[in-house]
Amino acid sequence: MELKIPDLCLVVLVGASGSGKSTFARRHFLPTQVLSSDYFRGLVSDDENDQSASAAAFDVLHYVASKRLEAGKVTVVDATNVQPRDRAALVEVARKANVLPVAIVLDTPTDVCLRRNATRPDRDFGAHVVKRHRAALQKSLKHLGKEGFKRVHVLRSESDVDTATIVYERLLNDLRHETGPFDVIGDVHGCRAELEELLVELGYALVRDSDGRAVDAVPPGARKAVFVGDLVDRGPDTPGVLRLVMGMVAAGHALSVRGNHEEKLVRALRGHKVTVRHGLEKSLEQLALETPEFRLAAQKFCDGLIAHYVLDDGNLVVAHAGLPERYHGRASAKVRSFALYGDTTGETDEYGLPVRLPWANDYRGSAMVLYGHVLVPEAEWVNNTMCLETGVVFGGKLTALRYPEKELVSVKAHEVWYANDRPFPSPAAEREPDVLSLTDVTGTRRIDTSVMGAVTVRAEQSASALEVMSRFAIDPHDLLYLPPTMAPTATSQRDDVLEHPSDAFAEYRAAGVAQVICEEKHMGSRAVLLVRREGGAIYTRTGRAFFDGALGEELLDRVREGVRPLFAELATDWLLIDAELMPWNAKASGLIREQYAAVGAAALGALPVAVSALETAVSRGVDVGELLARTSRRAANAQAYQEAYSRYCWPTDGLEGVRIAPFQLLAAAGQTFHDRSHLWHLEKLGSLDGFQQTRHLVVDTTDEASVARGVEWWESLTADGGEGMVVKPLANLAKRVQPGVKVRGREYLRIIYGPDYTEPANLARLRKRSLGRKRGLALREYALGIEALERLARGEPLWRVHECVFGVLALESEPVDPRL
Repeated sequence: MELKIPDLCLVVLVGASGSGKSTFARRHFLPTQVLSSDYFRGLVSDDENDQSASAAAFDVLHYVASKRLEAGKVTVVDATNVQPRDRAALVEVARKANVLPVAIVLDTPTDVCLRRNATRPDRDFGAHVVKRHRAALQKSLKHLGKEGFKRVHVLRSESDVDTATIVYERLLNDLRHETGPFDVIGDVHGCRAELEELLVELGYALVRDSDGRAVDAVPPGARKAVFVGDLVDRGPDTPGVLRLVMGMVAAGHALSVRGNHEEKLVRALRGHKVTVRHGLEKSLEQLALETPEFRLAAQKFCDGLIAHYVLDDGNLVVAHAGLPERYHGRASAKVRSFALYGDTTGETDEYGLPVRLPWANDYRGSAMVLYGHVLVPEAEWVNNTMCLETGVVFGGKLTALRYPEKELVSVKAHEVWYANDRPFPSPAAEREPDVLSLTDVTGTRRIDTSVMGAVTVRAEQSASALEVMSRFAIDPHDLLYLPPTMAPTATSQRDDVLEHPSDAFAEYRAAGVAQVICEEKHMGSRAVLLVRREGGAIYTRTGRAFFDGALGEELLDRVREGVRPLFAELATDWLLIDAELMPWNAKASGLIREQYAAVGAAALGALPVAVSALETAVSRGVDVGELLARTSRRAANAQAYQEAYSRYCWPTDGLEGVRIAPFQLLAAAGQTFHDRSHLWHLEKLGSLDGFQQTRHLVVDTTDEASVARGVEWWESLTADGGEGMVVKPLANLAKRVQPGVKVRGREYLRIIYGPDYTEPANLARLRKRSLGRKRGLALREYALGIEALERLARGEPLWRVHECVFGVLALESEPVDPRL
């Protein structure tokens, strides 16, 4: 016998003592899946047969079962479970975990149970106990379904038990093997003409029958449509919509979840007493004109729709009213109700409609959730969720989201087909696009990005960024991008250096990146150049202006003159450029004077004197040779330290001596450029007058000779104390790999780690530095930066762009070693 059970469920074994439940459980389930009442009695009392400990044992058993089910693990309860009250407690455990309870009944004959118990010395409780178990079981058999068990398997003989096999089945909502791509379509509500128009816009080819009615739509390539429910009611042609969607589903071209309007329509078609309002009257009138065969097919189709689907390996969830993460892939009345109706307060508003709770505001799941049900003027992302009900039947539009591209496609309603029960919501509360709100950036937020999905910004990080942004940052209208932090390459295990380019090349080779570009690292200050035909800003990576007043305007004018050829070439009136501004002391003079110069001056004032004194002592025969050697090394290190930071400082008078090295063109009007290779950027910016060029070299990570040339180039850059280089994927846009790693030179790192970092003991300690958090931070900030640029190019409101920019600054408060 095949016993089919869901691949996530609570299995309750039911049978008298001696029926073979434990043997059956051992044969068919993992030891960790089986929770035995005997075992738990032993846990709480040290005696598995102590019946007085049963209450405590089952308390613990139910708790463990709940935790396993919450974690998505199949759980099996091995106990007699012949009494309704015992089974009811387990059905409640399953209900709370939103999984299906399954009963497997071992209806083993009484004589077999008695014979088995006779061979076990711990089962000397007498035949009357087994007979009582058997009587209770027989009384319960026909009621198990009514008790809440969704599947009941009864094994009536030893042969049945011996030959039974367990077959796991996917839940009906489990379509994780369907990977898309998908076109998820919002509430149609009987608007057939608009649906046909949207499908054509999405690239589907309509198929019509001999009467000219659309009965299928063939998708482009491997795409598939997914409808979020509420296909019916209110609109002019519910039968036409059903005919088309039913055909697409039958042909494998579409999926559809059940909406609350399908739920009510099915009940009405079955003849149940329902209140005919909210557009149901339209569907019933229109369906009355169809054939009985079509009405029956429509009823069966709507009745067979599933409340929600989990798609693409769990990365996408579609439910009519949305679904919190704890309900994804679960099956219960509570899950179904939420998927159909959402979460409500139980109250009604002034229009007699339910007051709904904004579940999406608190959503923190990794899966994207797409839904409808709640009327919105525009489809917008909220914590990796999006509502696609944009009111086509009320004169709005019919909206689809292309997945995974995250591209919205919509068509306008041909007319207002139905008067809304409440006023149509105004777009985003008619918010001015350039008006920022504190609520956009406070609290814990999940910002959706195209590069790595949702990026979480914690409340405490937001608070830290708000302090910096409000006190020091430039006008948010000019603060359109912040560059990400950059992680160093993996720590080298070579004796003499902490970082080496061979490790960077190996890292990218292992990640499948064959072509990388090495760019000379300019030791200055990171600068973002926003250049408008008139106006703009030049600011630091924390959003502060580089120079105030007239000096800042003068520098901006100089940059504008240099990039002027790009305005015409790119047909834009503004440019956003990533660059390095030199010298280091142009912006960091206070830091250099108070930290680096102070340390260097103190060391060089004290250590040479100490060396001289120790040399005198040695000449007098005092045994301080080891101390002299160590102090001499420290004096040499201090001299090298001073030379290291001095190399990146030179005198400036106003803008005299200030240099800018641009290395990436970030965005222009309606355009981003992260899909262009880094060579394109360097060549484009290198052709401009008035800027310092960035030297570079392309390396093939799979070619030993090319890698050797890259190493030699780095050695030449760092031989005279140069900072080093940045290694990036040549193609530019990087997903799930570092967008760039810095490989810094031995002498430059004295500035970072101190004069004596090259001492063997210090190098050994530094080799244990942890890079994981820095690398994760770099990836998240990079994703937010790309998202800001893409939103900017799409012309989204300033507050949407600023959300990402603020997120980068907020992440900078992460407690990461600043020397990395």
